[in-house]
Amino acid sequence: MLRIYLIRPGSTDFDDQGRIKGSLDIPMNANGSNQVCRIAAELEGEAIEVIYTSPTQSATQTAETLATRLRVKCKVLDKLQNLDHGLWHGKLIEEVKQRQPKVYRLWQDQPELVCPPEGETVMAAQQRIRETMKRLLKKHKNGVIALVVPDPLASILRCCVQHSELGNLWKAECDFGRWESLEVSSPVPFSAPKASDDHRPII
Repeated sequence: MLRIYLIRPGSTDFDDQGRIKGSLDIPMNANGSNQVCRIAAELEGEAIEVIYTSPTQSATQTAETLATRLRVKCKVLDKLQNLDHGLWHGKLIEEVKQRQPKVYRLWQDQPELVCPPEGETVMAAQQRIRETMKRLLKKHKNGVIALVVPDPLASILRCCVQHSELGNLWKAECDFGRWESLEVSSPVPFSAPKASDDHRPII
């Protein structure tokens, strides 16, 4: 059994403002640094072997701080880059809600049916997560590791690992500075769902 600590990076100014940061390279702010210090204190003594992190700046800052505090190694995995929100990057979530109410509701209820304009589909993100997790599970069949991943990619990763529903990705977009524990049996059947005409992204 492998235990994964799935950690959301500390907050950025975009998080505090309710803006969509996606794959933008934004540093943590002071609130985020305080959140990471709290996470480090909570995970002290948890026998984490290695920390893998998304390449975005707030994630690497979070991972490096935790690695120093917990005295473990930290490695960047490019395929843990957050979901590419395309032209939504930098917009207020409220702005999308007001200007594209139908798309907003669909992203809330069935995000796999939405592709942000010039962005990335959930299914594309799921595929790279599956590839990454297969490699990690070959290397770590048991023990404890940590993954520092921003939302909404963290929610998509949890969904792939636990075979659960995606849930509201707008709510996930506002999630930061916390952690959760996942138990994974190896091997995990990370089978990709088959696409059909009824499940193609609409925008």
